[in-house]
Amino acid sequence: MKILRVTCCLFVLLLSLVAFSFVAVHPAAAQTLNPPPPPEYSCRAGANVTICQADVTFSYGPVDIGIVCGSGKSAFDIFDSATLKQQKIRYYDRNGNLARRVIHEDYTFGQWSNPLTGKVVPYTQHDTITDVLAVPGDLTTSTETLTGENIYRAGSGAPVLINAGRQVFNFDESVLFFSAGHIVLRLPSSETSPTAFDDVCAALA
Repeated sequence: MKILRVTCCLFVLLLSLVAFSFVAVHPAAAQTLNPPPPPEYSCRAGANVTICQADVTFSYGPVDIGIVCGSGKSAFDIFDSATLKQQKIRYYDRNGNLARRVIHEDYTFGQWSNPLTGKVVPYTQHDTITDVLAVPGDLTTSTETLTGENIYRAGSGAPVLINAGRQVFNFDESVLFFSAGHIVLRLPSSETSPTAFDDVCAALA
């Protein structure tokens, strides 16, 4: 009987340790997060905030980005390809509602290309996207702030395109509240200068 009692106690202790380990590694599981983070996030809960984080790296392209150079038979579309590394962080309040999210992006091996000629214009890009929700948990109340720069070079000469600065949008980027810097790529299309990509097009032609 003594051996049985010791075994039972050890079994209960083991269950307690397993339960404690689960809570320590997955503290946010006991609270419903709104909206829930995607599967790649891991979360840690504190007294007043739950922080979820994900580090993602992937390559894409070449994909048509909808910028057309030239006209008639000499016209061509610009294609984009790169490797993108993202550090994504979400902050949930004590009630489990999303209050803020931040994405740091770093593009490497980036290039725009002309598939007809095989010519490319390499670029570098670093940016940060921050969403602050006026009503925690309601993504439609968020204000998005985008800061960063991307620089396009053809060879070793001066950049053929610079896109750098700060912009503030509504939740779906349909309304631009503020813009400062040398912004080309994120302005509404109706406000983009028709000559903004002339140097890039010339380098790819």
